[in-house]
Amino acid sequence: MNFPKFWAKASNGGLTCWRWSNTSLEDAQRLANQALQQLADRVRISGWPTQRYGYADRPLREPVLQELADAVVTRNAYGCRVLNTAQVLFVDIDLPEPKPASGGLFKKLFGKPERGNEPSPEATTLARIESWTRNKSNWGWRVYRTRAGLRLLATHALFQPGAPETDVVFEELGSDPLYRRLCRAQKSFRARLTPKPWRCGLRPPEVRWPWTDPKAEAKFTSWEQRYLAASRNYATCALVKTLGNAQIHSAVAPLVSLHDEITRVGTSLPLA
Repeated sequence: MNFPKFWAKASNGGLTCWRWSNTSLEDAQRLANQALQQLADRVRISGWPTQRYGYADRPLREPVLQELADAVVTRNAYGCRVLNTAQVLFVDIDLPEPKPASGGLFKKLFGKPERGNEPSPEATTLARIESWTRNKSNWGWRVYRTRAGLRLLATHALFQPGAPETDVVFEELGSDPLYRRLCRAQKSFRARLTPKPWRCGLRPPEVRWPWTDPKAEAKFTSWEQRYLAASRNYATCALVKTLGNAQIHSAVAPLVSLHDEITRVGTSLPLA
């Protein structure tokens, strides 16, 4: 997993660079200063740089809140706790937004008849996962519903991010491409544990770790207290079903328990 302990920022004339280190804050600052100078040189020679970085091509700037065996819990940029695992496979699958009904009575009278028996995108995706699993007798899944799609947790074995076998699973099950790139870059799998703040009626925090000063940290602490209170009314995912091999690998079992407890699986709360 790739979560550097030290981060530093260098800024000058509207240019900003963040860099990281596992050695020291001073080392991170040295690298940030060096990157800023290189960026300034490029601007001076060729104008404003056109290159933009996505969140999957460098380490995530997230503090480690809890360390576990081959896993850590971090806090992402918008304040959610995230489980990051070195070998426990999560597969995120997005589902299309439901289409609003249209046409009304006019469509019923003069248009094509409504096809009310068509399976939903969720049902279609679940059927595909079930069919895939029937052909892999040793595989076992816990299938969860999230607000925007499905989350699969492989329970029978351990996996390596970026390994060919893992890539094949992602491809065949239709995992979100951005999530796949992130897993490879971070050398870990991820699962959000707590609700997204805007789904709880809050804006994301205005400040981000590492704090520039005590005032910024206090501002985040105040936001976090409101977030924790609001998020009590929501769950992050709900267990839909288990598939295939019922035996749970000994290294997976503790993370299943942690995941289900924090995401509030088993409650009837709305998903966020």
